[in-house]
Amino acid sequence: MQSTSINYFKLFAIAEQFDLDVTTLESNFRKTQSANHPDRFVSAPASEKLVAMQLATLANEAYSVLKSPAKRAKYMLEQHGIDAIAETNTAMPTEFLMQQMEWRERIEDAKMARSITELDEIAGELKLETNLLVNELHELLDIKKDLTSATAVTRKLIFIDKVCADIDQVIEQLDD
Repeated sequence: MQSTSINYFKLFAIAEQFDLDVTTLESNFRKTQSANHPDRFVSAPASEKLVAMQLATLANEAYSVLKSPAKRAKYMLEQHGIDAIAETNTAMPTEFLMQQMEWRERIEDAKMARSITELDEIAGELKLETNLLVNELHELLDIKKDLTSATAVTRKLIFIDKVCADIDQVIEQLDD
């Protein structure tokens, strides 16, 4: 659930751009959380407690979105009326689809072989790919303002995040 009334960048008083200073984001998040902590509103009227709780919840959501490059890019596109993962927006380059299939097969093979080393290797490759896509999104969103191309790159990044989460889950299963 996303609030459309409060801009996440404005909430933390940071520039509305893809390439952001994570240290400033973290610092401003902590300040917002501290200012709206329930302990500060113990003797306040119920309405003030509710507002503080809502702001603290919004700050958690906003921080979660802005600290993740994939979520941040998706959010920035949404601010321009673009749903990067809309069901009508499913086109992906054939080369990327083939790469996805290869990663999935390698993950499945590593899972069957119970090879955490292989899973770590795949995760490392995905991290390199993520870094390339993040740099590309900085260029497309902050410099060129090319939302169409940024949407395609965001879709790739969201997919890679999902694959990384799947790898983490498989490693967790193998560790048990």
